[in-house]
Amino acid sequence: MSAATKPAAGRWLEGRVLENRRWTDALFSLRVEAPRLRFEAGQFVRIALDVEGERVARPFSFVNGPQDAVLEFYGVIVPEGPLSPRLARLAAGEALYIAPNPSGFLVLSELPDADTLWLMSTGTGIAPFLSILAGDTVWARYSHVVLVHAVRRAEELTYREHLDVLRARMGERLRVVSMVSREAAPGTLAGRIPAAITDGRLAAAAGRSLSVDGSQVMLCGNPDMVRDATDALKGLGMRKHRRRSPGQITVENFW
Repeated sequence: MSAATKPAAGRWLEGRVLENRRWTDALFSLRVEAPRLRFEAGQFVRIALDVEGERVARPFSFVNGPQDAVLEFYGVIVPEGPLSPRLARLAAGEALYIAPNPSGFLVLSELPDADTLWLMSTGTGIAPFLSILAGDTVWARYSHVVLVHAVRRAEELTYREHLDVLRARMGERLRVVSMVSREAAPGTLAGRIPAAITDGRLAAAAGRSLSVDGSQVMLCGNPDMVRDATDALKGLGMRKHRRRSPGQITVENFW
């Protein structure tokens, strides 16, 4: 996929920013009014701006569920990048462009059933999991869901109020495990997801068994985490899930 393309009439949908929430100096969320898109929770779509005569696009996962009228995207500023700093500066009422063709396979329709669904993310990789948690399908198919969100610093643990509301509604069926790697933070695990899988701290914190027979695991985030966590899960006897060869691990790199 080319990041920069010539503008072409009719190939893009126009949206308007309703809100730009700045979580930190580097993290932002855009709530966007746009034509309704048909997508499956967990998928992504390209959003774009025109920059010096080029339409510059990057893939962003939906934070909102498919049933929601307002689109939401969660991003991190790449300081020298052509798009993210400009998206982070958009004000309410300003326009952006959205591709009409969401895609991606980090979706529940690709997964087998299990007792516990593990959603393991780093940074903005939490976005597709928030979309999945917003719908009814996940709760109809899985008895328990564990959301793991790992970041470098505690201020990057975003969407906490939203998750608190969801936990209050779902009770013991939803466990949220937060991890911080570069500072001590009360109520969180220290370190990285792969190590916490291997030494058992992650399962202990969630109060759920991370097992071949009872678990499906979705991984989304930086490639190092995805690779190392996949290896750690394989150490527990799990394998990557494929349509023709069912397993327990489904992955998506987030850059």
